[in-house]
Amino acid sequence: MLLTDKKVLLVGGKGGVGKTTVSSALAVLASERGKKVLLVSTDPAHSLADAFGREPFGDRITRLAPNLDGLELDPDREVEQHLAKVTAQLKRFTRPEMFSEIERQMRLTRQSPGAQEAAMLERIAHTIELGLTDYDLVIFDTAPTGHTLRLLSLPEAMAAWTQGLLNANQRSAKLGEVLGHLTPKGGRDITNPLADPAEHATAGMDERNKAITETLLSRQRLLQRTRELLLDKQRSALLFVLTPEKLPILETGRAVKTLLDEKLPLAGLVVNRILPAHADGEFLAQRRLQEQQHLAQIEQQFSQLRRYKVPLQATDIQGIDALSRMATLLAAAGL
Repeated sequence: MLLTDKKVLLVGGKGGVGKTTVSSALAVLASERGKKVLLVSTDPAHSLADAFGREPFGDRITRLAPNLDGLELDPDREVEQHLAKVTAQLKRFTRPEMFSEIERQMRLTRQSPGAQEAAMLERIAHTIELGLTDYDLVIFDTAPTGHTLRLLSLPEAMAAWTQGLLNANQRSAKLGEVLGHLTPKGGRDITNPLADPAEHATAGMDERNKAITETLLSRQRLLQRTRELLLDKQRSALLFVLTPEKLPILETGRAVKTLLDEKLPLAGLVVNRILPAHADGEFLAQRRLQEQQHLAQIEQQFSQLRRYKVPLQATDIQGIDALSRMATLLAAAGL
């Protein structure tokens, strides 16, 4: 089964190793094989538009080539939209005098660790669902390794956190029922003298708890579907890009261990920018000797993974024609 026959591909790796070029060329390759492809960047330093020689297109689906659309997700914008949505939901069920406190809490949340990843994860989950409906394949050009690993570990953590909120909300609802029964039957509504004020309070609390529960359950189901998809080797794959150099090898080694421990479907490594045999000169000859040592280390350290080798190109890879040539190299490497 070719990787382009999957439903979701995530391309990761250390910064500067060519993730965007590889993911863009892979998207072009899939589109040339007749797939309808959505290429998504989650890297704050977006360069998808640059790779295709286009003006920045940002957070709107944009046609990049036949059968190929692009989308650049902005982490900061995702946080703002996510918190605005949460703020609006909270204000629906609180008194106006509490609004300033809600806004203060949201300002603090904006700066809290993991806020960007949590907001981005939810958007990625929605984007995957959109992709599964409207496209044959969704390819994610991810942020550098550490950020990617945090994102991949979040579905399970957030599902557990959401379940905790659901449990707390259920306890709150039960407490509300008890308080409703204990509330003195006074202060009746003059427009309805037979109405019990405790029942009105309980009804309001029921409406609030129902809305909160529905929101939390919806998020929990979404994250669960995302988690199941990312673990499904038939539908998903992770592809790491590295160059035959010391630091990318070290970082990739740590990432591979984490991914295998999490049982995520790591499909292999793209070993990018290998010096071609015909490159000549004393400088390149010396460089090649060191590169051969790094390639031998990659062969030994990552022997359990498939390795796709791609040669260094003489010029920058930019624009659809250059990406199509790069796609040919990826296909020749076995992708």
